[in-house]
Amino acid sequence: MNSKQYNQIFDNVIEKYHIKDMVDQDFENPFPNNNLEHLLYRKCWIDTVQWHYEDIIRIPDIDPVDALKLKRKIDASNQDRTDMVEYVDSYFLNKHKDVHVAENAKLNTESPAWALDRLSILALKIYHMNEEATREAASSEHRSACKIKLNILLEQREDLSEAIDDLLIDISEGKKYMKVYKQMKMYNDDDLNPMLYKKD
Repeated sequence: MNSKQYNQIFDNVIEKYHIKDMVDQDFENPFPNNNLEHLLYRKCWIDTVQWHYEDIIRIPDIDPVDALKLKRKIDASNQDRTDMVEYVDSYFLNKHKDVHVAENAKLNTESPAWALDRLSILALKIYHMNEEATREAASSEHRSACKIKLNILLEQREDLSEAIDDLLIDISEGKKYMKVYKQMKMYNDDDLNPMLYKKD
């Protein structure tokens, strides 16, 4: 796979979500388990639902009880997102486990999966900025400003896509190597968050 295919999966997920445009809709993954397409589709679905959670929680007059429930969902979604990134990195690590790594090989500043995480979020930004750039009810000034932002986002996606392709080629040729770092989030852990382990 390459970045063109990654972006196509992300765009398909976002289009699929917006058919119903509801955070609590059923999820169905069209790809078989244990392949990269399956992982990326699931990853982008998590990102897309969370994007809309973040919109909802910013409603000025949201009921505080509903806001707290939603905050819990956002926390859980963040954990799912991190878990999926680690699954994707594990996929790449396993795929390239037999590659001979050159003596002068270097570690990249971020892993392939965290770069793909940014690509997924960029797809969401592009979709929603395009909505704003074409929203008929908005002023022409608003649409023009959003069109400028949209073009910048599209350029960012082109640059990031090329960088991801280059990174994966370098890893496959042993010019760079990768590690899977666990994020070790502490705030969800009863043993690591003092607000949780001091509750008694």
